[in-house]
Amino acid sequence: MATRAAGVRERLLRELLGFAAVGVLAYAADLGLFVWLRGPVGLDPLTAKALSFLAGCSVAYAGNAHGTYRHAPARGPRRYVIFFAVNVAGALVQLLCIAVSHYGLGFTSPRADTVSGAGIGMALATVLRFWGTRSLVFRGEGRDGSWTG
Repeated sequence: MATRAAGVRERLLRELLGFAAVGVLAYAADLGLFVWLRGPVGLDPLTAKALSFLAGCSVAYAGNAHGTYRHAPARGPRRYVIFFAVNVAGALVQLLCIAVSHYGLGFTSPRADTVSGAGIGMALATVLRFWGTRSLVFRGEGRDGSWTG
């Protein structure tokens, strides 16, 4: 029994590390493209962010589909749509954290906005994205002892 639990923990740790590595690459793609689109290309901030968000989601999806969750069977474009929706939900969590902090609690400094959006909001959004990616997009096929059922 202890060996099975250790195996489940080891698989979960590998999954978490793979998800985190893919997330770092996706974040770098999002940030790099945003800076390039705002700077040399000269796009407005909302268009630049929308395009960089889409690119970051695509990098994250490809990394998770071909890396972290490569053993899950392919299901076509529906899986990407669900993945994109999970990432939009994560972005909304970050915006909600800023809104609550800034407008609800009155913490209006740039530092407070950064802490609430890029700190607390990012942490909560990452948990949501991991859960959503794991349980809604790349369901437990092929995973023994899945902690999501």
